[in-house]
Amino acid sequence: MKWFLLVLYLLILAFRLWLRYLNLRHLQQHGHEVPADFAEAVDQTLLAKTSDYTLANSRLGLIESLFGSLLLLFFVFCGLINWYDSWIRELTASFVGQGVLFMLGLTLVQAVLDVPFSLYRTFVLEERFQFNTSTPRIWFTDLLKSLGVGCILLSLITAGALALVQASPNSWWLWVWGFLALITLLLMYLSPVLIEPLFFKFEPLQKEELAERVKVVMGQAGLQVDRVQQVDASRRSKHSNAYFTGIGRVKRIVLFDTLLEQMTDDEIIGILAHEAGHWKLGHIWKRLLVMELIALAACWFAWQLLAWGGLADVFGLGQLSFTAQVVLLGFLVSLVSFPLTPLSSARSRRHEWQADQFAIDLTGESLPLAQALTKLCKENLSNLHPHPLYAWFYYSHPPVVARVSRLLDDNKKG
Repeated sequence: MKWFLLVLYLLILAFRLWLRYLNLRHLQQHGHEVPADFAEAVDQTLLAKTSDYTLANSRLGLIESLFGSLLLLFFVFCGLINWYDSWIRELTASFVGQGVLFMLGLTLVQAVLDVPFSLYRTFVLEERFQFNTSTPRIWFTDLLKSLGVGCILLSLITAGALALVQASPNSWWLWVWGFLALITLLLMYLSPVLIEPLFFKFEPLQKEELAERVKVVMGQAGLQVDRVQQVDASRRSKHSNAYFTGIGRVKRIVLFDTLLEQMTDDEIIGILAHEAGHWKLGHIWKRLLVMELIALAACWFAWQLLAWGGLADVFGLGQLSFTAQVVLLGFLVSLVSFPLTPLSSARSRRHEWQADQFAIDLTGESLPLAQALTKLCKENLSNLHPHPLYAWFYYSHPPVVARVSRLLDDNKKG
């Protein structure tokens, strides 16, 4: 069984690499072609820069993915997990303590190994394409903050879940699922007010007229937004974005200061109307519900497999702790869930189409959103030529050329 799992993982890895190869080859073949709807916004010089940026990002992602995959194979199939698990158990006899130390150790090692990639991406790749505005000090403090917050949350969640396992060995799957669901909702409430401000400075939108207009449009959509804020994203990058955050009465709209510099008020309204569509059409709670149902099923299957006691034998490993076996379960889940990726991507793309249509119906026009998407592509050097199979498998949003084309067609009909 061990060799079957190893071969299956390698086949999945090979398929992922093949998809990436298709995407890059497609870009090299068509990267010089300016889409008709982008002719006024993108010239050959900018298109060449976009292609170079996509290729550079993809190559770095490929190296990072291969490095992570090889480490995972070594950890699971070469016995390193046995050694690491034994070492952790020597440090403490506590069931909960072992689990917390096990997960913290893996997190810290992963963070250290990711440092070279993060440094290269920020200060070489992003710098080369004039996106980076961060400094070594900001990068380092962000690393410490994210690592600190991550370790605290991971410790609390792991300790809470394992305490429930220890207290209720015959029905822990249900209690752990409820605990994790509660944590998910709690973080959606607390993240906008406790975690995000650790990294960015939020302040009320300086353009008062735009802020009032946003509130009016959101009110027409049936959404009450108490705060429209801008964030100093330009301290780290020239990339632009806008998003809704929070849940329930804590919802707020956040605009990157870079976006405010690049977009007209009409275009910003078009983007936010699209985001409002996700809330109004129930995409947020539907995704959350699906995620929790899957998590419930996963907890039940985990309970069954861990009670079976033969999971370590499947991998040809010796006796392992409860937490180490959970890590093996995570590996199995990644194999089983990979073929489902296109289904998740297709569902997400359908939601994006629906949100686009909602924005058109809400604002009464489609041109501002089309112009906003075009500018986002231009400013962020987004790939205009993804391979259809790659986009079908991975893209959570429809390819931007198709989105803009549909919006412009609607504008012509109007």
